[in-house]
Amino acid sequence: MTGPDPAPPDSDAAVPADDIEQLYDWAPCGYLSMTPGGVVVTVNQTFLTWTGLTREDLVGVRRFADLLTAGGRIYYETHLDPMLHGQGSAREVALEVVRAEGEVLPVLVNAVLERDQDGAPLVVRVAVFDATERRQYERELLRARRLAEEAEARAVELARTLQQTLVPPRPPEVPGLELAAVYRPAGSGAEVGGDFYDVFQVDEDTWVAVLGDVSGKGVEAAVVTSLIRYTVRAIAVRMTDPSDVLRDLNRVVLDHETTHFCTLALLRLVRIDDGWQVAESLAGHPPALVRTPDGTVHLFGSPGSLVGVFDQVEFTTARRFLGPGETLVLYTDGVIDAANAGGHFGEDGLRARIEASSPSPTALAQELVDEVVEFQHGSPRDDIAVLALSVPG
Repeated sequence: MTGPDPAPPDSDAAVPADDIEQLYDWAPCGYLSMTPGGVVVTVNQTFLTWTGLTREDLVGVRRFADLLTAGGRIYYETHLDPMLHGQGSAREVALEVVRAEGEVLPVLVNAVLERDQDGAPLVVRVAVFDATERRQYERELLRARRLAEEAEARAVELARTLQQTLVPPRPPEVPGLELAAVYRPAGSGAEVGGDFYDVFQVDEDTWVAVLGDVSGKGVEAAVVTSLIRYTVRAIAVRMTDPSDVLRDLNRVVLDHETTHFCTLALLRLVRIDDGWQVAESLAGHPPALVRTPDGTVHLFGSPGSLVGVFDQVEFTTARRFLGPGETLVLYTDGVIDAANAGGHFGEDGLRARIEASSPSPTALAQELVDEVVEFQHGSPRDDIAVLALSVPG
């Protein structure tokens, strides 16, 4: 037979007093006891080793607040001490203790205020933890965050600078044609998008207008936008058919090996007497809208292939005469795709705004963009660009 199981070692044995003293003195954190007024009455060896001070330097002589940096002393007097007397405890308070040789030791402090049976303050118990490595980690984290924010700010500024070259501050003066353009980036307006427009002259009576939307945002999208804008300018000088211009442009973008693609509306305008002969080709872009003098609105053009996606593309050139009092409106999908809780702005909203708008292209473009932004409660989810061309009546 076997006897009863032996009791676990030391199950009933008291911990020797010297072990308790050793545990207190050499604990992995500093311990102090203070009077309610903050004068140190006991301190363990760990805290003394960290600071290079002796018990004679502290016990009954100095307040805990006296060991802190100037900022720490102010915080102790104005926040920590009132917190202890008001709430009875404080946790993970970041302070800095000045060592005997003058160096600073970053610490985290936990403290409790013990009271007697009558509720009067009796003693303050303080645990002090060395926060050197934690503080170093926090500094490195802040440094990394600052560097990331600076890099992002530089990228945004670079993209904004690029886009300023892609969206002219105002359309050029074209004899016999009134032009207006409005551009509104998505969100707060700080993020750089891919919408752009351009109007340029190729000979005495011929102008080219282009409105495009490059996929994506940021620096890379701005670079592709720049490539497209200046490539169109170069090709349009030697090719008269807008569809041919788009085919050449598609080859250039594909050779660029970018993941960004583009929708584009390209117009070639030739002045004839009191109006303009317009040839339009669309690359995945919404058709233009033409407002006649009586206020009715008609579609103009047929969407073709996207630019920068496929080797084999199809583009169609539509032609019409733009006469006195007529206004042609180009826009990006940020207009018709605008949405709120009630639905989409859509083509119906676009037609209604153009029909109700002033015949002035400047008023029409601005009113349209303002209404789309208001429809999205002031924070559009996509970039918005509108280009309006009108023949004076």
